[in-house]
Amino acid sequence: MSDNVLLAEERGSVVILTLNRPEVMNAFNFILLHELKEKIEELRFRPDVRVVIIIGAGQKAFCAGADLKERITLSDVQVKEFIFTIRNLFTSIEYLNKPVIAAVNGVALGGGTELALAGDIRIASLNATMGLTETRLAIIPGAGGTQRLPRLVGRGKAKELIFTGKRVGAEEALQIGLVNQICEQDVLLDKCMEMAQLICETGPIAIEQAKYAINFGLETDLTTGLAIESNAYWVTIPTEDRLEGIAAFREKRKPVYKGK
Repeated sequence: MSDNVLLAEERGSVVILTLNRPEVMNAFNFILLHELKEKIEELRFRPDVRVVIIIGAGQKAFCAGADLKERITLSDVQVKEFIFTIRNLFTSIEYLNKPVIAAVNGVALGGGTELALAGDIRIASLNATMGLTETRLAIIPGAGGTQRLPRLVGRGKAKELIFTGKRVGAEEALQIGLVNQICEQDVLLDKCMEMAQLICETGPIAIEQAKYAINFGLETDLTTGLAIESNAYWVTIPTEDRLEGIAAFREKRKPVYKGK
């Protein structure tokens, strides 16, 4: 990959993507955006990959957001292109057809927090610091933060965090529901892998359909959401995996799912 700004490691059915710009706290420049976009689209069509974990290189940062040194060199049109690209990238991560775990291993500000918000599950190290700090630079979150944060922590708390540009530590992030779990930094990746392995024990088609139903159902009224859930359920009925699950339960053994 270009300049090795994104590293990919495969551990069985789990792919670990590492934002590899530790010298700038893994901030996003155009190169990293395009590398991550390309990799996410590749993984979309990899049925052998069940879970994606995203983490930052080094011990200090998950992602500090946009690379401001690059930003000051961009024209207004290029800034618009950057925001358009990062917003669409994070949406593609949110709607990836497999679970994404954000391993927040340190500072996650602006676009870094927005990247974590685009994931399905967030596990943070105790040294993590998160926040949508854009208003302190006289801009607003532009990669989904104004939409995903209130859906996760509630409208009032989201407005407080965005209006003040406040940073929160790991314990407060857990308290307000911004992250699912917190842990010591040296076991963060292990905790994420444990979560990933639990997911890998389930039916691949079921997980894909469950994510689809949750993502799209929450954006509509209850009646429509229930219809979405119903249709997603129907997809699982004729699968070989469903029959394998029933057989394994009857035979008191672990099921072997094939995504068929």
